[in-house]
Amino acid sequence: MQSYKDLEIYKIAHGIALKIHKLSLRLPDFEKYEEASQIRRASKSISANIVEGFGRRRYKQDYIRFLVVAHSSCDETKEHLKYLFETGSFQDKKLFVDLDEDLTQLSKKISKFIEAVDR
Repeated sequence: MQSYKDLEIYKIAHGIALKIHKLSLRLPDFEKYEEASQIRRASKSISANIVEGFGRRRYKQDYIRFLVVAHSSCDETKEHLKYLFETGSFQDKKLFVDLDEDLTQLSKKISKFIEAVDR
């Protein structure tokens, strides 16, 4: 790997963060300063922690620590998405299902990647 940009988990995480950002801009006004901000930060944290961990890959435990944070941010993003959908603030069922599935797959891939780095 020459760059974090070569990592599949980074590519997926970055794409999800872009979708979440666009989705958050369409939320009702009362959500824009609380839940919208939270889900944007959580989704961007996934790729940001993958990037920062990659920069520290020489130190295995540091790398793993950042990947664990990325994994946690992935799960947090999934939870915020679920809140928005279940409260009716976000009503695009197809996009919800697609993002939920993407986050589930990303969570699995990050978990497997952590195991690979640990070996």
